[in-house]
Amino acid sequence: MKSPVIGLAEPPTLYETENDISVNRRVELVGLINQRLASAVDLQLQMKQAHWNVKGPNFIGLHELFDKVAEAVEDYVDTIAERVVQLGGIAEGTVRMAGLRSRLAEYPTDIADGSAHVGAVARALSTFGKEARDTIDEANALDDAASADLFTEVARGIDKWLWFVEAHSQAAK
Repeated sequence: MKSPVIGLAEPPTLYETENDISVNRRVELVGLINQRLASAVDLQLQMKQAHWNVKGPNFIGLHELFDKVAEAVEDYVDTIAERVVQLGGIAEGTVRMAGLRSRLAEYPTDIADGSAHVGAVARALSTFGKEARDTIDEANALDDAASADLFTEVARGIDKWLWFVEAHSQAAK
């Protein structure tokens, strides 16, 4: 049986747990949340890519901002991975797994200018924010209010960081 999660041939194996969510729903949730974990790992590394490579007159401000975004996303990665394990699953967060499963567009490596990085970072944050909001609905459909709440917190944080990043391009309009 093919799993809906890219890169998995079989549904995830679960550890025994006293968690009262049914095994069938936990299997779906673990697959869903591991998908989001892949995108979160990718997002964290994309933020570091921007942090390391930004150039231009706003270098220091953007360099520091992108690093703060990466740190916040690192916290989301940890929280998302821990939710998988709480449900009896195995958190699948290696770089290779993230590369196979992430739904984010590849970060451009041929840019240096701060404004180009602002645009690329904003697109990555926006894409991940949509995934987080979609996960809220999907978790609610699976009667998992805790996962929905977790992704509500993640979406709220991503929206805040998107606002901080986009503020660098909005004043010129």
